[in-house]
Amino acid sequence: MNHNEIIYLSRDVEVSIIPAGDKVTLAKGVPAYITQSLGGSYTVVVNGNMFRIESEDADALGLEPEKTPADTASKATNKEELDQQILKQLQTVYDPEIPVNLADLGLIYSREASPICDKETFKPTDNWRIDVKMTLTAPGCGMGPKLQEDVKNKLLCIKGVDEVEVELVWDPPWGREMMSDEAKLQLGMM
Repeated sequence: MNHNEIIYLSRDVEVSIIPAGDKVTLAKGVPAYITQSLGGSYTVVVNGNMFRIESEDADALGLEPEKTPADTASKATNKEELDQQILKQLQTVYDPEIPVNLADLGLIYSREASPICDKETFKPTDNWRIDVKMTLTAPGCGMGPKLQEDVKNKLLCIKGVDEVEVELVWDPPWGREMMSDEAKLQLGMM
């Protein structure tokens, strides 16, 4: 798809204002330009303002929702496989203003998978809980709760993951030195 072409929304669609994060509805027929389509969400410009459209609403743009690695992966048979699936899913979560995923931006401070225990026998099951600590590039980012929700939802898509807790933390403060070399290169910082 050519990102310079005008797309007219095929239906009303709920969107998030960037960077505030507030929800509004864009009406059917409104002209929009896609500026970023990464990880299944879409950043569009309408009347000079930026909005985020979620993957499940891709049809409003005349597009099919993107599949994530979890959509095609089988259930992990061990913690190492699961950790790889977690990383691949985290690499599909993008800041709507920066074309780099949260993992490569250095915003994911920790991720830990642990088996869920059966409530009656207290024995581990083959299902998992994932605990994530993440931060944002700026504490006042209005998209913070949305990105936190994105991380949780993407990880819940992994087969065998039944619980996810995503905590926003501010210590240590995020800095550009936390970005991967690939992210720095992509953003012209190397």
